[in-house]
Amino acid sequence: MSRWKIESCRRDDRLADRISALHGDAPYSIVWYADKDETHKDDIEMAGRLVSEIVSYGCESGVLSLCHHPVFPTLRTRPNNTHASFQTDIPERLIPRPDGAAERLVRVRIDGVLTIDTVSDWAEIEHICFPADAVRASFELVTIRNTSDAARTLSSSARTGEAAHTIGPMGIDIIWTESDFTETTLAPGESYTYYIAFRGGVANEPVATVDPAAELARRRCRAAELMAPMLLDTGSDVIDTMFAFAKLRAGESVFDTRYGPVHSPGGTAFYAATWCNDQVEYAGPYFAYTGDERLLEASMNAYRMYIPFMSDHYDPIPSSVIAEGLDFWNGAGDRGDAAMYLFGASRFVMTSGRRDWALELLPAIEWCAEYCRRRINEDGVIASDSDELEGRFPSGDANLCTSALAYDGYNSAAMIESVFGNPEKAAEYELLAAGLEKAIERHFGAEVGGYHTYRYFEGCEKLRSWICMPLCVGMDARARGTVAALCDDRMMRPDGVLTEEGSLTIWDRSTLYTLRGIFAAGETDKACGLFERYSENRLLGERVPYAVEAYPEGGRRHLSGESALYCKVIIEGILAMRPAGFDCFTIKPVLPAAMDHLYLRGIHAYGGVFDILVGHDGFEVRNYNGDMLASGRNGEETLVMLKDTLNNPGFHGKKA
Repeated sequence: MSRWKIESCRRDDRLADRISALHGDAPYSIVWYADKDETHKDDIEMAGRLVSEIVSYGCESGVLSLCHHPVFPTLRTRPNNTHASFQTDIPERLIPRPDGAAERLVRVRIDGVLTIDTVSDWAEIEHICFPADAVRASFELVTIRNTSDAARTLSSSARTGEAAHTIGPMGIDIIWTESDFTETTLAPGESYTYYIAFRGGVANEPVATVDPAAELARRRCRAAELMAPMLLDTGSDVIDTMFAFAKLRAGESVFDTRYGPVHSPGGTAFYAATWCNDQVEYAGPYFAYTGDERLLEASMNAYRMYIPFMSDHYDPIPSSVIAEGLDFWNGAGDRGDAAMYLFGASRFVMTSGRRDWALELLPAIEWCAEYCRRRINEDGVIASDSDELEGRFPSGDANLCTSALAYDGYNSAAMIESVFGNPEKAAEYELLAAGLEKAIERHFGAEVGGYHTYRYFEGCEKLRSWICMPLCVGMDARARGTVAALCDDRMMRPDGVLTEEGSLTIWDRSTLYTLRGIFAAGETDKACGLFERYSENRLLGERVPYAVEAYPEGGRRHLSGESALYCKVIIEGILAMRPAGFDCFTIKPVLPAAMDHLYLRGIHAYGGVFDILVGHDGFEVRNYNGDMLASGRNGEETLVMLKDTLNNPGFHGKKA
């Protein structure tokens, strides 16, 4: 039985109107009530504009364990490489805590902030941990209530001060603690609240005064804003709560940089930088559904950061643009990054409904289309040095994932060219897509592990998780065999899909693509059971409450792009939404038998705001004021036009 429970799952379609009233009243929360002598530890990452913090928490034989690790993405270290965000573990000697107050863990609550309740021999203590919204700081807000029948004096031997410093490229970076803790005496029943701040800055720069209570309110407000669009109601508390948390984790990891807002994966390693998979392929197309201006701007910045690397020489674009846009990383060579860009940018601009953004990015989309064309080998598929796993597992000279992404990207780019009156270019991309589809079947189609599926690369004789990619881009020639192969015990585990048959490694990104692909293939009931099991494992298991990067690699870091992929399982898997233009899309929902309904309200896309309401007798799409836009039978592809909602004032949501 899981130690974590869902405390609150309120499917309130008026959430966005209640943001100001959410203090202490979060609509989604999970809770863990610790046993008296329990031992368990976990950590969670939370992010604001200028800070990300990993809070490690738990208990050992019932005694509280609590550690802070702030990361400051814009305090750069030397060398200013991918991992050069200034960060440190804060030592206990710099954290004021009352002397002699050994704390036993009672409860942990996660709802956009981390709240930890403990008891000592004479007190009840509450710790609220959260990042600031727009200053380089994270906080722990502590409230102590005297539950004894005698007065108690609070004192601490700890002293705030510098935790770390280093010479960075812009000056001396410093991390320090500060607090308003003072020695005080509590009468019976009396409470005392103080804060601890974990701050970062450059020597001699002005230090902003902070108001921890106000920062807590801002954190709750931003968490509610990120959860408000696309409110999901499936009747499954596990899926609905996991979806809400996924929206939070995907959206919070946007940092103010010299380049502007930049979405980054996090995980103590990846900040103030963008990647062709995490941001360009995963997060950007998802953010296009949210209407959140900050997320949309961060997505555009991710696509813009690659444009200076696209020239007539057609050298590979880098895998990552790092250090606030000042450098790049391409240590794995060409991972199929241009195919990732072609796929992600094309989907993003159409889903956003923004023709101006499409015109801005169209030269880059065309460049990537041409680059991929130049990489087509004698077998008709696209060559690349590696794939997004960067050599951790073999991928040959041409892998299935790169060619599948390019196939989908060409189809999307053809739609864009048609809208802008470029029929010859559209026809060219349609021809390239058709050629790739045939070549994928010819080159990668194979009997592997006893299944009519795909080999991941020439000579590959083991099942691989990424054979799901043809399912995700609409290729169904080998759908039945591929689904069966992925669900085989050699691949499927309770907490995800093995990267390779016979390995022990699970990557959530390929697991989530797999779930999306099984839904898209029409194996809805099979996919639903797997999705529910995966969601419960991540939300309420040993590592909560988000999708993770990989296991055992990286300690199951809460990277943000994986949470975007989780959301896309609903949007592009169960609902099978796909752009058909800037103001229209196709939908082909198939409701699992285990779900009574699926309602997704407040979708900001294709120039409108609309709801999708799916029952077992069919589906409806209604715009922001309730007017019917489309209806149909489940399992039948339907075109939905949103021309009547273009430019409505609710589109793109509210400023963050």
